[in-house]
Amino acid sequence: MTSTFPNISISTERLVLRPLDEDDVPALAEMMNDEQVGAWTDVPQPFTEDGARHWITEWAPTERAAGRGLDLAVTEFLTQRLVGIVQLTKTNWHIRSTELSYIVAPWARGEGYASEAALATSQWLFGDQKFERIELRTAADNTASQQVAQKIGCISEGVLRNACIVHVRTEDGAWTDLRTDFIVWSLLPEDLEGAGERLPDNGGFTSFSDWN
Repeated sequence: MTSTFPNISISTERLVLRPLDEDDVPALAEMMNDEQVGAWTDVPQPFTEDGARHWITEWAPTERAAGRGLDLAVTEFLTQRLVGIVQLTKTNWHIRSTELSYIVAPWARGEGYASEAALATSQWLFGDQKFERIELRTAADNTASQQVAQKIGCISEGVLRNACIVHVRTEDGAWTDLRTDFIVWSLLPEDLEGAGERLPDNGGFTSFSDWN
């Protein structure tokens, strides 16, 4: 039988991580159309509200039900404003392992939300879900995301050469693919010790999957 993640909410001092809902459509579409999101992730560009609605109502529920992963909205506790996304993918229930990705909205960068959300998700995975390994992958030049990985206690395991596609603007304003390396990070339960003391951060992007 395939295991699945529960529909849950995770709270921190400043954030609530919860399932996406249709009220998130406008903010999600705006967040995903940001220049840095286009550069560092495989989220389709331009990103429409129809795309956001498909993600929320079809893609995310299907991935959770199939046991492959989980998508969580990251919101501010006080304002309930959407400030980011955390995604779990490539989940292996036999070895209790999953890959963690995150995106921070342009209006919420510089607040330490990426590391706070990633740390809270990791603590939940290791504690409530009894996972034994979390993996992150960051583009070689994505120093902001690498800082997030370091601050939550991740260990760099090595480089996957030529395994990552990032995107750059051409002279006519279109996007073009650029091949680079992935840095692979891992987090085990014992790595979390002292992670809270390394926060906050300036935000970041991991290898967010092409969900479309």
